[in-house]
Amino acid sequence: MDPGFSISRRARGWALALTILLGLWTVAVVVLPNAVVWLIGDTLVIEGLTMPRVVWVLVALFTFLLAGVPALLLAQLSPVPFARTAGRQWLLAAGFGALLGVARLIPTTFHELYLAVLAALAAIAAAVHMSIKGRLEPRADRDRWMFWLSLAAGLLLLLPWLWVGALGGALESVLALLAALAVSWLATRPVLALTARAATAHNGWAGAALAGLLAGVGLTSLAAGVGEPAVQLMALLCVPPAAFALAALRHKGEPSVVALLTPVLFGPLALVDPDETSLILGLRDGLFWGGVGAAASGVLALLAAIAVLVAFRRARWRTWLSAALAAVIAVIGAVVYVTLGQPGLSGERLFVVMREQADLSGVAAIPNHAERVRQTYERLVATAERSQASLRAALRSRGLSYTPFYLVNGIEVDAGPVAREWLAGRTDVAHVLLNPHLRPLPATESPMHGTAAAPTSPPWNLTLIKADQVWARYSTGKGIVVGSSDSGVDGTHPALRANFRGGDDSWLDPYGPDRTPTDGNGHGTHTMATAVGAGVGVAPGAQWMACENLPRNLGSMANYLTCLQFMLAPYPAGADPWHAGRPDRAPQVLTNSWGCPTVEGCDLYSMRPAIDAFAAAGIFFVAAAGNTGPRCRSITDPPANYAATLTVGAVDRNAHVAEFSSRGPTPDGLTKPDVLAPGEDVLSALPGGGYDYLSGTSMATPHVAGVVALMWSANPALIGDVARTRAILAETATPATPTGKACATPADTTGAGLVDALAAVQAAVALPAH
Repeated sequence: MDPGFSISRRARGWALALTILLGLWTVAVVVLPNAVVWLIGDTLVIEGLTMPRVVWVLVALFTFLLAGVPALLLAQLSPVPFARTAGRQWLLAAGFGALLGVARLIPTTFHELYLAVLAALAAIAAAVHMSIKGRLEPRADRDRWMFWLSLAAGLLLLLPWLWVGALGGALESVLALLAALAVSWLATRPVLALTARAATAHNGWAGAALAGLLAGVGLTSLAAGVGEPAVQLMALLCVPPAAFALAALRHKGEPSVVALLTPVLFGPLALVDPDETSLILGLRDGLFWGGVGAAASGVLALLAAIAVLVAFRRARWRTWLSAALAAVIAVIGAVVYVTLGQPGLSGERLFVVMREQADLSGVAAIPNHAERVRQTYERLVATAERSQASLRAALRSRGLSYTPFYLVNGIEVDAGPVAREWLAGRTDVAHVLLNPHLRPLPATESPMHGTAAAPTSPPWNLTLIKADQVWARYSTGKGIVVGSSDSGVDGTHPALRANFRGGDDSWLDPYGPDRTPTDGNGHGTHTMATAVGAGVGVAPGAQWMACENLPRNLGSMANYLTCLQFMLAPYPAGADPWHAGRPDRAPQVLTNSWGCPTVEGCDLYSMRPAIDAFAAAGIFFVAAAGNTGPRCRSITDPPANYAATLTVGAVDRNAHVAEFSSRGPTPDGLTKPDVLAPGEDVLSALPGGGYDYLSGTSMATPHVAGVVALMWSANPALIGDVARTRAILAETATPATPTGKACATPADTTGAGLVDALAAVQAAVALPAH
């Protein structure tokens, strides 16, 4: 009998109540700070900032103190043995969790290294603890069948992850398995100690429930140190409920903690990409599906515990029958993964920027615009083919697949950190960037559908820049083609279907089967219609073409360059962009409501050759400033931070700079934005034939592209003269009211001012012939 029974029933009741309260306290101080700090960190990412990694170590230490000190007091002062055991093991688990949290000092861009360090820390801690406390000696007569039964339970808890998740690269998956094994080994003694003490103190369902609660609190502290921030929250949701399955098994024999917990931990560590858990991707992306997997796994853990307590009344199962159960669940898991899941590897890739970039000097002086575009294309391709030859041969010899690019002379390589070191050491390589590769989801979020009515007169944003006055007196943009790289375009929308350029080289979906313009999000439809849409567009007489570069609001160098190459030299879907490109079919104006931050692999200079190439070719390149205002120096992401980009900020209907509109100067000291345009509550088209209001510098950018289309349509002699067009836009802009604190100069908030379509077109038409 447990010595605790010599204590009065009342004292035992108070001790139990105090232990439960302390357990709830531990769960609260572990989960809430980590959730709040994750939310703060993710908000900073959305705002274009980063939270220092050391914050996570400080949070781990903070939670260790808040959870560990009360646990220590419980271990020392409680008169009840199981409460003292709980205090000791909770303190131990909190210490282990804090230790594992140190691995988060490693930046997210080195995820494989993080998993390796996590595995090493857990394994070392487990080995040290075992050397101090001695080896665990499970009962040999029950070890084999309980191992298989524990594994069966663990595989059952893995099933939801096989449905909602997707594996990364091969190395990443192996390291995730090693980390899951090591952490499970580390959890073995604390979990068994807690379940054993509770099982001894209370029999049946009460003992299993108490054991599950005690072990679950310990696993909560331990799980807090496992995984990158959002993955950690998923672990906190699915790992602690597994304690109830372990507790139920503990009432039947000696369960294998490693066999049960390893699949549970493998789920979030291997099948969720921490880069795809940001709210910036939306509420139905990786974070949502990871939460579904974690919650489903937790529910299955509770059901497994009930099943064990009900079905396994006696330990009459043989080893082979337990192994058969594990095998059946494994087969079910394989079927789920292959049929309902996302089988295959979706590891991160690398983008290798070559040291030599194309020399485009003299191209801008070519008087014929079509010839300028052609020579730009040919020089870029020739330079890339020559300078990449050696590296391509080396990649083939090592069996590494790759995709070459010419607009920025570089190669996307399907490889990981080992190849990264080799590539970075080559003399013909300037630098190597990470190139995120999205993992597939069970289902994607439905596109936005508007609820507003179609306008019957020009909306406020068009009248504010006087675009409607240009249509009546000068032009609607006829003869100009505007290209958009975005989430796609709904080509069937009434505002856009009539002026799609058509042909086999006016639409490209590099990542799907769509051969006609479609939009799975709505962002691209809205921006395209603002530029050229009937009833809502600045230049409704212009034509449009488009490419999908943001299928889920997370891009990469390869994503963006694929579409930009299509804009420089359009080609039929499936054709070779290097040799089938048609530079004579390039659009004259490009609208780009996107940016490439470090989370997508770009650095400050990675895309500059591409934007400089468009300037040399005489293709007008417009891009959004970003929505990280009113903070100064918030225009940091390519392509908005380049001199060759016409960078656009946003104003409201009163010509006040929108609070969200990013400000300069850029990291290079450039004054940005260049101009402003309406970007708050802008009415435009959305997929499915609807209309609605959206806000952002994304909405402001196509206004300026439309104004350039009006200018070049009214005076075709100006086509290709990017410098003069930029000068006119700046000279004719009207003052806008700054908001927020002052930056380095007033122009770092307002640029040259709000674009004036009428004044700009009038100035374009008045240019003397040359």
